[in-house]
Amino acid sequence: MAVLVNKPAPDFTAPAVVNKEFQDISLSSFRGKKNVVLFFYPLDFTFVCPTELHAFQEKLNEFKSKNTEVLACSVDSKFSHLAWLNTPHEDGGIEGVTYPVISDIHKTITRDYDVLHEDGVALRATFLIDKKGIVRQQTVNDLPLGRNIDEMLRLVDALAFHEKHGDVCPANWTEGKKTMRADQQGLKEYFGS
Repeated sequence: MAVLVNKPAPDFTAPAVVNKEFQDISLSSFRGKKNVVLFFYPLDFTFVCPTELHAFQEKLNEFKSKNTEVLACSVDSKFSHLAWLNTPHEDGGIEGVTYPVISDIHKTITRDYDVLHEDGVALRATFLIDKKGIVRQQTVNDLPLGRNIDEMLRLVDALAFHEKHGDVCPANWTEGKKTMRADQQGLKEYFGS
């Protein structure tokens, strides 16, 4: 599996469903403007997947307040995405999801990000891409393991703090907690207080 951290995120333009309308989405359209959380999920109309898409929707305003766009991607067609978006939550659908759900029917995006499972679906992968188009974090889960959306928000905060202040964010850091300078003196001060 490729490690994309510190490398340019593979660009793409692909069909998506946004607010139940078809439109093309280009990753490069966010460059210079917003961070992007791009997440891959295996398939529409499955089991763990709708819990994750709804969890991202529940936190969407928090991502937006942090100047971060959320994009979902799977190997399903845009027509399958639309049908799933028209399916009520209680029936396993994702009705109410408003961020773009991208179709990677030809599996080119999934291959470019190196998250194509041997069964032909995407692994549960998440990429934090900064405003310059550089991958700053990636996480890849096996199919049965759902991801933690609060952790993605924490990582967005850590990236923003580092970009603004230059300090680094230690383990389990959350906004408002102590950071450190990335040098020996910073380390001593962090552990010394």
